[in-house]
This record gives sequence, C-alpha cells and structure tokens, in this order.
Amino acid sequence: MMTKKSNSSQSGARDYNSSLSSLQPIDSSPFKPVSSGWMVWGSVFLMWMLSLLPWRLWLVAPDLLLLVLCFWTFHEPRRINMLVGFSLGLSLDVHGGALLGEHALSYVLAIYGVGVLRRRLLLFNPFVQLIHLLPIWVVALSVSRFAHAWFAGEWAGWDWLWSAVLMAALWPIVDLLLLLPHRRLDDADESSS
Repeated sequence: MMTKKSNSSQSGARDYNSSLSSLQPIDSSPFKPVSSGWMVWGSVFLMWMLSLLPWRLWLVAPDLLLLVLCFWTFHEPRRINMLVGFSLGLSLDVHGGALLGEHALSYVLAIYGVGVLRRRLLLFNPFVQLIHLLPIWVVALSVSRFAHAWFAGEWAGWDWLWSAVLMAALWPIVDLLLLLPHRRLDDADESSS
C-alpha cells in the first residue's frame, strides 16, 4: 500500500514537472537584434552627405540628419550619443557658415530628449512615437533659431516649424526603412519554425 502512494506521488510530481517544462515564453526572443554597424554608420554618413547639399538652407526642409540621429539614438543608444550629434552638428555649422554650435546645440538637445524618453517610447508604435518626438524637435530647433536670432540680429520667421512637422511625418517612413532588415529576418525566423 505504501508503494502505491509513493508511485502516485512520484507520477504526480512527474506530471507537475512536465507541465512546467512544457511552458513556452510569450516572446522567445526577448532582445531585439542589434543593428549592423554598417547600417547605423552608413545611414548617418549618407544623411550627413545629403545635409551638405544646398537644399538644406531652405527653412522648411526637414533636418534628415537630425531625424536619423534621433532614430539611431532611440534604437542603438550605445552607438549614437550626444558626442556624435555634437560633432556632426559642428561640422554642419562649419560647412554652412552658421554660428558655431548652432546645429550642434540643437542636435545635442534632441538626442538628449530622445534618450530621456527612450524607455517610454519603446512601448508605442511609430505613429504614437512621432507625437512624443514632435515637441522634442520643436524645442531643439527653437533654441537653435532663437540663438541665431539673438546673436545674428535677424529673425527668420516661423517657417522653421514646418521642418519639425515634416520630420515628424517622416518618422514612420524612416522607422520602416531602417528597420527593414530586422523585419525581414524576423519573417524568415517565423516561417522556418
């Protein structure tokens, strides 16, 4: 009689262990794959080169370099930081003949704002993220424009606000394009399992 109890208790323990071992996590890959350094730095370099073209002097033109820097600060904060933004902003100031530090200041402020809100933004899709990012870009660009107005003695008007709005409109497109290699890998992983 005692042997039956021990057998039933052992089989119950086996059932309990087997049911626990059969549990699968909701997300089997809790960490998103790290982006390739070539992808990160290649896109930053391409946008920096595009920013050197004269179309950038138009006030309404979106700052594509700032957009890509904010994107990679959001997705790869260990690769793109405030020092990178400061350096690239300084290079644009030197190239464009603007006040030294004007773009560097706005890039550092925007990257800092994205870094502060990063954990919160990870919870949302790109369309909700752009609602959170628009005030960051408006503040970063306004500090730059007000500093330019103060030191240069000329006010360019409020047309530069359209630049921030266009950057916000481009955010989902940039998110789609720059994360496309990850999405293709995720689709391939799902189809193989």
